[in-house]
This record gives sequence, C-alpha cells and structure tokens, in this order.
Amino acid sequence: MANDAVLVTGASTGIGHAIAMHLAANGYTVYAGVRKESDRERLEAEHARIRPVILDVTVPADVARSVQTVVENGDTLAGLVNNAGVAFAGPLEFLPLEALRRQFEINVIAPIAMTQAALPLLRQSHGRIINVGSIAGRLSAPFVGPYSASKAAIASLTDALRQELAPFGIAVSLLEFASVKTPIWAKGRAGRDTLVASMPPQAMTYYGALADAVIAQTAVEEREGMDPQVIATTVLAALRAPKPRERYLIGRKAQIQAVAAILPPSTRDALVKRAMKLP
Repeated sequence: MANDAVLVTGASTGIGHAIAMHLAANGYTVYAGVRKESDRERLEAEHARIRPVILDVTVPADVARSVQTVVENGDTLAGLVNNAGVAFAGPLEFLPLEALRRQFEINVIAPIAMTQAALPLLRQSHGRIINVGSIAGRLSAPFVGPYSASKAAIASLTDALRQELAPFGIAVSLLEFASVKTPIWAKGRAGRDTLVASMPPQAMTYYGALADAVIAQTAVEEREGMDPQVIATTVLAALRAPKPRERYLIGRKAQIQAVAAILPPSTRDALVKRAMKLP
C-alpha cells in the first residue's frame, strides 16, 4: 500500500532536518536529501519513517535518482520541499564570480531542477511544492547581496510556477522568514578567511570595518534566531491545508522587515545600517 511521501532537500542539519523529523513524526514517509554517507546513516537511525537519499541538488543524476527512489518504493509523492541552500557573502566589488554562480546554482537553479524531476509524480497526486525563501529576498544588506538576490529570484520563480501549475491542482508556496538558529551562521563565519584569501588585499582595506560589523551581527542573528521547529510546523500546515497560502511570512522579525522593504530606499538603507550597527 502506498504511503504519502515528502521529498526534502538539504535535510542533514538545520531547517531541513527539523522539517524531516516533524513530517516523519506526523505520519509522512520522508525522503531526506543528504550529501554525506555519515548523514545518511545518522538520519536513518533517527526515525523509522525517514528514508535518507544521497542528494547533491546540483548533480542531475542525484536529482533523478532521488525521485526514482520514491517510485521504486511504491510511495505517493505528496510534496516536495526545496530547502537546500547556501549563503555566500562579500563585497560585490571583489566577490569571486564563481561564488555568485554557485550561489544561484544551488539556491535558484537546483530547486527548479528538483521541481522538474518531481512534477510527473506530483501531477498524479495533486501534491504540493514548498520553496524555502527568505525575507532577505525583499530586503538586502551589505555583503549579503548574492544570498538576497538568490532568494528574490526564487520568489519570482515561485510566483510564476504557482500560476502555471494552478490549473493542474498543484499548489506552490513560498516560505519567508528572518534569522533562524541553524549551522549556516557558523559556516559563514568559518568561510570568512577563505573568502578574504580569494580577494585582493585592497578589499579589506576598503571594506574591513564593514566586514567586521557584518560578522559581529551574524553572532547576534545566530543567538536570537527563530527555532527551526517553527518552520517545520509551517511546512506541515502547508502540506495539509485544503488551500495553502501562496506565501507564508513567518515570525515577527520577518513581518517588520517586510514593512521596511516597502519604504523609500534612503529610509530603508538607514534602517538597515542602524539595525546592523554598520559603520
């Protein structure tokens, strides 16, 4: 007998892991995308309903295999959660273009590749697609331009996809929220030295003080960020709602930033500078 299954990308840690565990606890069979064999073994032991799959969302063979695994197990794909993502940061004047390309490859192109692969199954089930966006897609800040641009792009693609798939009974939703307590902050700080090494010396001469302020702010965001469980609960609601929302704006911080995003640019810039304690 077929089970309702959900395919979640980027499920090894943080938001994706919280989503996978919460959906499994609520009766879904979860195909949890991970990139490491050690993560696959760990997740497999965490819950009987979690079926980890090795999935690098930028590798076409992995993408196809992840969907085929659902078919081979005889499960009904009720939802796809495009969660996998990365954040590259730095001054755009000196940011290596390869980092920008990688940002879009993972955060923008990969969700569409996953969607294309999953749609034959989602058409059969009238399933749901949930894209994990960010309030940063509406409100950018210094050094996070690449990440913000990728989230703005996935928001636009989600809007188009939602309208294209509506006639077929496939709902598409976007999640938008501010900071969350996940390893992405520590990864970003750990990658600072690597990024600095890839830029010319004058980059830090020009932007060193700004970089230090942004790095300091990441520690605040990590400490005060939302619990990933809040996002997981929202995903479950979007999967079960008779008519899911087009966009889920999650948390007070995101609501405040959504208002700030529609202010005049000069006012918006001043608010960002003050909030982030920028020089």
